[in-house]
Amino acid sequence: MDKNLIQRTISGLVYILIIMACVHPAGAETVNRIFPDAAKQHYLYYGLIALLFLGSVWECMKIMKFGTGYERWIVLPLAFFVFYLFSKRYFNFGFYYDFRLSEILALSLILIAVVTLFKYSSELYYDSGKLIFTVIYTALPLGFALGLPKYSAYQNTFSLEVFFLFILIWSSDTFAYLTGKFFGKHKMAPKISPKKTWEGFAGGVVLTVILAFFVDKYFPELRGNWMIVGALIAIFAPLGDLVESQLKRSFAVKDSGNLIPGHGGILDRLDSFIICAPVVYLYFILEKLI
Repeated sequence: MDKNLIQRTISGLVYILIIMACVHPAGAETVNRIFPDAAKQHYLYYGLIALLFLGSVWECMKIMKFGTGYERWIVLPLAFFVFYLFSKRYFNFGFYYDFRLSEILALSLILIAVVTLFKYSSELYYDSGKLIFTVIYTALPLGFALGLPKYSAYQNTFSLEVFFLFILIWSSDTFAYLTGKFFGKHKMAPKISPKKTWEGFAGGVVLTVILAFFVDKYFPELRGNWMIVGALIAIFAPLGDLVESQLKRSFAVKDSGNLIPGHGGILDRLDSFIICAPVVYLYFILEKLI
């Protein structure tokens, strides 16, 4: 077997196991069997998102190649402050079903950043543009991710929204790849991601919605209608991949990093989650209001 394939498989499995251990209650149970009372599920989850956030900021800074100005020194503290504001709101208090103007504005900023990347990428060649984009692209989506699971620190309960979010993202990627491989003819974005096809995209949407139907059927305690969540994930996960591909293409970078052997960096693995997390968060708010 090819050595690179073995390396890629092992590192991919380790990445998946770490994610699963931090987003599924079984992870905390396993840790506590080895080290009694060492871990609470919400601490594992927040620790995971915080580490992913820090890694994403660092890799985004490397991709965008900050100059020697003050921006490179304040980007991490500023991003950390924004992430802290989300942490302060969610930690130990679960999810808030209120409609805050500040959150809608924050979600709008993510959309504006994506449009800027594709339509006005020259604005990102200035350090001020890099600073703003890095904060919006990393701190805001991962900040919203903190509010996705329902949990109570007092009752020691943790729900599975984020677990199934990752499952459906990975499934969507797999379904789209397989459908595109066998039926793909029409390229989605040949200059950005040559392997993506509209046939693969359609197959990913249909098959992910079918899988989400069973999630919704067997896990009724989850928020919202998961067939809708599945459709949103299948639609926006490819966009997340295209956003990161466009970012790397704009700055002539192949991989965001080399932390995960054979897979690249954190952003290379987290690109779909970064876009899907705020989209699903927005759906949960709107679903509750309707």
